[in-house]
Amino acid sequence: MDDFRDFWGRNKGIILGVVIAVILLITGLQSFVIAIILIFGCGFIGNYIYKNKDDVKEKLRSFIDKM
Repeated sequence: MDDFRDFWGRNKGIILGVVIAVILLITGLQSFVIAIILIFGCGFIGNYIYKNKDDVKEKLRSFIDKM
């Protein structure tokens, strides 16, 4: 029984992640989850750009100049 507890303690995150992924694939909710991640990701990127306008402009100019 201790072997199972050690195994579970070391791999709990992996096991739960795989179970959640299988459930999402079976139910077809992966497109919904991807959409939610995309919405929040773009929101965070937009917020970062808005708060750091000058820094982003400078980095973008230097990136374009290197090309």
